[in-house]
Amino acid sequence: MESGLDGQMPTHMHQEDESLTEMGSGRFGCSHYRRKCKIRAPCCDEIFDCRHCHNEAKNAIEVDPLDRHDVPRHEIKRVGKVIRLCKGIKDADYGDKVICSLCGTEQDVQQNCIHCGECMGKYFCSICKFFDDDVSKQIYHCNECGICRTGGEENFFHCDKCGCCYSTALKDSHNCVERAMHHNCPVCFEYLFDTTKDITVLHCGHTIHFECLKEMERHFQYSCPVCLKSYCDMSRVWEKLDLEVALTPMPPMV
Repeated sequence: MESGLDGQMPTHMHQEDESLTEMGSGRFGCSHYRRKCKIRAPCCDEIFDCRHCHNEAKNAIEVDPLDRHDVPRHEIKRVGKVIRLCKGIKDADYGDKVICSLCGTEQDVQQNCIHCGECMGKYFCSICKFFDDDVSKQIYHCNECGICRTGGEENFFHCDKCGCCYSTALKDSHNCVERAMHHNCPVCFEYLFDTTKDITVLHCGHTIHFECLKEMERHFQYSCPVCLKSYCDMSRVWEKLDLEVALTPMPPMV
């Protein structure tokens, strides 16, 4: 009986540890990613949860304009011990080393920690050095874009002329604009190609953040900020304006 009980205990404890790790996975990460590691920015030698956290902090309005900067994403330094807050790695943010947030072990990029065996991301891309536990994002790697994207590979295609991935619904209907997403959003000026926000493609072929487009609509702006072409069917609007003009009393002729 004793030996049988001893044989069952490790299995029970292992399952319990796995359960606790899974339950605690939501505690790791920042507002951008679930992660179990941090980065040391080569530009200022400070530690942040991710490059987006760095850029937000270093470009805040209270920061001296002369000191504002973005992290050079391909030049992240190695990090020693880190606080257990972040999970994952975002396309080439981390150079050649990662740090397990559970045990603090520095190691070459790989999916499982060499010391404690912790899986640092259910999704792992060795090309981008990217980890993520949130498989609901349906992350895939696009060789042409050179980065990992979300939404499921079967739902997107890469347009060589536009130089980016679009929904398959646009495959035979979009207007090609060379390097369409390799520029800043015309409203908020954030770089579109690797943004974490949703992007929409207008009928003219220009791209913009979806939330920026909605903000334009709230201010009754219905034309592309780049080429000024209407991005929606305006016929009903013109009909309404024609009706208002027709109903407007004209002054008597002298």
